[in-house]
Amino acid sequence: MVASSENPLEEKDLNAEFLPGENKDSTPHSPPNAEPSLEFTKQNSPESPPASQPVLDSIPETAELSKEPAVESNVEKEAKKKKPKLLNKFDQTIKSEINAAEKLRKKGKVEESLRAFEALVQKFPQSPRCRYGKAQAEDDLAEKMRSNEMLLKAVNTYREASELPDTPPDLIKATLKRRADRQQFLGRTRGSLATLEKLVQIFPEDISLKNNLGVAYLLLGDNKSAKRIYEEVLAGAPHDGFAKVHYGFILKSENKIAESIPYLREGLESGEPGTDDGRFYFHLGDALQRTGDKSAYDWYEVGHRRGHFASVWQRSLYNVPGLRAQPWWTVEETGYTDLVKALERNWLTIRDEALSVLDGSSGQFLPEDENLREKGDWGQFTLWQQGRKNPSACRSVPKTCAFLERYTEATSCKRGQIKFSVMQSGTHVWPHTGPTNCRLRMHLGLIIPPTGCRIRCTNQTKEWEEGKVLIFDDSFEHEVWQEAESFRLIFIVDVWHPELSQSQRQTLSPI
Repeated sequence: MVASSENPLEEKDLNAEFLPGENKDSTPHSPPNAEPSLEFTKQNSPESPPASQPVLDSIPETAELSKEPAVESNVEKEAKKKKPKLLNKFDQTIKSEINAAEKLRKKGKVEESLRAFEALVQKFPQSPRCRYGKAQAEDDLAEKMRSNEMLLKAVNTYREASELPDTPPDLIKATLKRRADRQQFLGRTRGSLATLEKLVQIFPEDISLKNNLGVAYLLLGDNKSAKRIYEEVLAGAPHDGFAKVHYGFILKSENKIAESIPYLREGLESGEPGTDDGRFYFHLGDALQRTGDKSAYDWYEVGHRRGHFASVWQRSLYNVPGLRAQPWWTVEETGYTDLVKALERNWLTIRDEALSVLDGSSGQFLPEDENLREKGDWGQFTLWQQGRKNPSACRSVPKTCAFLERYTEATSCKRGQIKFSVMQSGTHVWPHTGPTNCRLRMHLGLIIPPTGCRIRCTNQTKEWEEGKVLIFDDSFEHEVWQEAESFRLIFIVDVWHPELSQSQRQTLSPI
C-alpha cells in the first residue's frame, strides 16, 4: 500500500536496501484473495533481555517520541481546519439521494448501497459525487468478496469520477488518492505511480502527496527520482519528518553514511506519521555504528521499546512470533544432528569440490554485494537460495549437492541459502543482522588459518575449526574479522528454525 504521511525481497541482510514507507502491519499488500507476499509480523520479545545485552549509558531524550509532528507547516494547519468539499452545485441539489445511498454503505449494507449508487449514476451520469459513491461501494464490496475483479472496477470508477466536468478539487484529490492506494494494493505499482504523479501536478503545494510520490518511486527502485522529490519537499518544508527519514535512507543507500544520520535521526525525533518504522531505527543505528557512535545502541533500545525489535541485539524484521531466541545453538538444541554429522563426516569432499571451483577460471565465486564490508575481499558461491536449487552451480560440486538433497530442513528453507564463503586476509564485516528469525545458520569450517579468523554473535566471539560446525541465529547482531595471512573458506547451510511447524515451513513466503 502506498505509504501516507502515514521485490519480493531477495536474501539480503537488513543492512541492504529495503522498501521504505511500507507499514509493518500492512506490508507488502497483496490482492484481497492472495496470501501476503511476505510475513511481516513482529517477533515476541523474550521475557527478559539476554544477559549479553549491551549496557546503555543513556537513552536519547527522544525515546518517548511524540506521535504528533514537532512542527506543523501552515499548509498542514490550514488543511486540518478545512472540511473537504465533495459536492458541486448540481450535487448539492441531489444531496438527500446521495446521503441515502451513503448511509447504506456506512451501515455495511454494501450491495444495497452499490445498487443505489448505480441507479444514481444512471440517472445523473455527470454527477462526480454519485460516481465517487459508486466507486467506494465497489471498493467495499471487493473487500467483502475478496475479489480483485471487483476492485479493478472500483479503480476504474475512481478514475471516471476524477475526470468528470466540474469535479470539486477536494473530490479529485480524495478520488485519486484512493485510486493510487488500490492500484498499489493490486500490485500495479507503475499505475499507482502515474496516478500520484497526476495528483502532484494538480496539487503541487500538497506535501503529503509529494511524500507519497517519493515512496512510489522507491518501490520501483527509482531512488534518483525519489531523492529529487524529497529534496523538493525539504526545500519548502525543512522540518518534514517523513521526508527526512526517507531522504536519510536514500543517502545511506548511496553509502553517504555520515550525511544520512541527521536526516534519519531528526525524522524519527519528529514522531510524524510514517516515521515510526523499525527499518528507520535499524538504518540509523547501523549508520551510527559505522561511524563509531555508541549511541546506536540507544536507538536500538528505542526501537525495541517501540516493539520493532525483539531486543537490542536481535533486530530482524521479518519474523514469526514466539520462536526460541538465542544467539548460539548446540547441535542437540537444533534437532538436526544427522545433518551436522553428515556435514562433518563429508567435510573433506565438500572442501575439495569448493577448491576446484575456487581454483578454476569460471568466476562462480561472486563478490559480496550488500555493502556489509568495511574493507577486504569476500566472495560467495551459492547452491540453494530461497529453497530453490541452482542446477548450474551444483554441476560444479555434484557430490556436495547430492548428499544435501537428503536434508530438507536445509534445501527447503525458503528463508535461507546454502553457499560457500571465501574471505581474504584483511577483511572486516560490519556488525549486522539477518532479515528473519525463521532460520538458523550453520558454518562448516573448510580451510581455517591457525589464527586471525573469528566471528562475534552478540557479546560472544568464537573461531571456526576445520571439519566442525558452528550454529548461530543470524537474526542477532554478528561481526566477522579475517586477520590471518591466508584465505578462510567455510560452507554456510541455513536451516529452518526447529520450532516452525511443517505448515509454517510450507506457507511462509521466501526471503
